[in-house]
Amino acid sequence: MKRTLIFLSLFLSLAAYAQNQTPTTLRGVLLEQLQTVHNQKDWFVPISVAVDGVTADQANWTDGKGNHSIGQLAYHLLFWNRRALADFKGENPGKFSGNNEETFNNFDAKQWAATIKELDQVMTDWEKAVQSADEARLQKNASLVAHVGAHTAYHLGQIIYVRREQGSWDPEKGVK
Repeated sequence: MKRTLIFLSLFLSLAAYAQNQTPTTLRGVLLEQLQTVHNQKDWFVPISVAVDGVTADQANWTDGKGNHSIGQLAYHLLFWNRRALADFKGENPGKFSGNNEETFNNFDAKQWAATIKELDQVMTDWEKAVQSADEARLQKNASLVAHVGAHTAYHLGQIIYVRREQGSWDPEKGVK
């Protein structure tokens, strides 16, 4: 009897909680994904926090084992997120040789500040594009947007790892 009462009270509490939740839309889910990789802390650190305070020298640093630098990872994200956004908008993303290494290796430490500014802008542009897109475009491109979020989150983890390796990560900036 006691177990039944506990189960019943837990079930009713969850049901009441669920009724207070607003319905989730495709647009809402996609925007949430983009915002959490861009500038809203949630389950992991967003780009805005991951690169905050990184100097050009730190962005250019590698461990000497063939792994990418913070700058290379940020440039790679800028490259692919910009191309994917053009695709989402129905624009021509421009020529690409097909060599993914170029998307890392074209990073220039002298352009670090500009790279970060452009990456922030492309993420803002993504959010605006999803917010203003009609339902047909969202349906057609939902997988593309979800992949942008997943790909960005993947490389964000690498950026934090590199910062830890070089000793430039402040654990207080992490998710608690």
